[in-house]
Amino acid sequence: MEHIAKTRTESDSLGSREIPADVYWGIHTLRARENFDITKREISVYSELVIALAMVKQAAARANKQVGALDATRADLIDRASQRVIDGEFHDQFAVGVIQGGAGTSTNMCANEVITNIALEMAGREKGDYRYLSPTDHTNRSQSTNDVYPTALKIGILLAHVSQLDELDALSRSFMAKGNEFHDILKVGRTQLQDAVPMTLGQEFHGFATTLREDLARLTDNSVLLHEINMGATAIGTGINVAIGYGEAVRRHLSEISGLPLRTAGDLIEATSDTGAFMSFSSSIKRSAIKLSKICNDLRLLSSGPQAGFGEINLPAMQAGSSIMPAKVNPVIPEVVNQVAFAVVGNDTTVTMAAEAGQLQLNAFEPVIGHALFQSITWMRQAMRTLRVNCVDGITANTARLGAMVGQSVGVITALTPYIGYSSAAALAKTALLTGKDVADLVVEAGLMDRAQVEKRLRPERLTGLEPATMAIPIIAPEDLP
Repeated sequence: MEHIAKTRTESDSLGSREIPADVYWGIHTLRARENFDITKREISVYSELVIALAMVKQAAARANKQVGALDATRADLIDRASQRVIDGEFHDQFAVGVIQGGAGTSTNMCANEVITNIALEMAGREKGDYRYLSPTDHTNRSQSTNDVYPTALKIGILLAHVSQLDELDALSRSFMAKGNEFHDILKVGRTQLQDAVPMTLGQEFHGFATTLREDLARLTDNSVLLHEINMGATAIGTGINVAIGYGEAVRRHLSEISGLPLRTAGDLIEATSDTGAFMSFSSSIKRSAIKLSKICNDLRLLSSGPQAGFGEINLPAMQAGSSIMPAKVNPVIPEVVNQVAFAVVGNDTTVTMAAEAGQLQLNAFEPVIGHALFQSITWMRQAMRTLRVNCVDGITANTARLGAMVGQSVGVITALTPYIGYSSAAALAKTALLTGKDVADLVVEAGLMDRAQVEKRLRPERLTGLEPATMAIPIIAPEDLP
């Protein structure tokens, strides 16, 4: 029986190690797996980052071939191997931890090793035959971790960002659809948790939709900062070991491969150490998360009860709410979204502290910045989908309770203060609360207005701002949204 080796030997500046024969990563990845066995999460969990790394390697291979820094045979092998990773193959081989020391060197070397060994196999050679094709001399030609890693982070974040925007847009449309459905349902508005003036349930849900749509613009605006890259900077921004023309060539190829309008930073020294774009983008995600959490707080309050609370809306019943109280159902979907928002706030703090901690020509803490951002994007897009599908789409209005509360509310007297004066309105409101009498009846009994005048001023359209037309909230179909 032919003996098949279970390991292969690879060497680096620290010595030699045995590598499992069937894996595509090499000795640098092995050491990283041993050194950073902390999070129990490998970078392969963020597929967009893996794809972005492969895009950078592919662009570098094409640029090196173009400027004569790498022969066509090797460049084409690296190009083809990178494309296979971009297409979704070998992601499980990106096996280093998401948090690591070394400013991302382990991630860059893992990408170099995996793509090199894929290329070697495609050339009919053994994995680890680095004399023919080297992870450092060929796949990493004209590159440094310090330009590859931040560039890959930015591209990966932008790739992931697309699906985040899609989910945010879908959620806002879901709230808008509910706003249209509830357009004519009157309710009592509240400020500081106390009864205020009437509004419609449709106006409330329309407001949820609008505030989320504002974040579509903010997230898009701040994502533009991520289009600036520092490829060609190599170690610290001086472009050491880079052939003339490489910087512009790699930018152009990377733009074509990724479909993104990338631009090279004007000051590569500054760009190699600056993490401001990550902070700005993180703050936008935090803003969106906080708004989403506030909406979830409102949904929990509006659905509270159902007998002893607000009980204005009904959330879909998703699971039994108690191991001891029969028939109890909890607002578990808004609650889980709240918790995602809390985590996003923590991630933003992590990004801020890591950005501040950089020293001199490099920020060594970009791995945790990348992890925090990818986790926030991933959790937010899943949370928004969960909220939409498992909650918002199934919300119904408790119209009987809403009508009863409006009928008993003394807040409607606010609409009469321009005609009877604040002092008279306050006195009658107090009387209504003490006696339970109808506000309109008290105003008429006091001789301050006749019945026709009161009814005109207390029409639902006037109470809710739907009349005059300048205050109208039009019915907008979700498919008509920009």
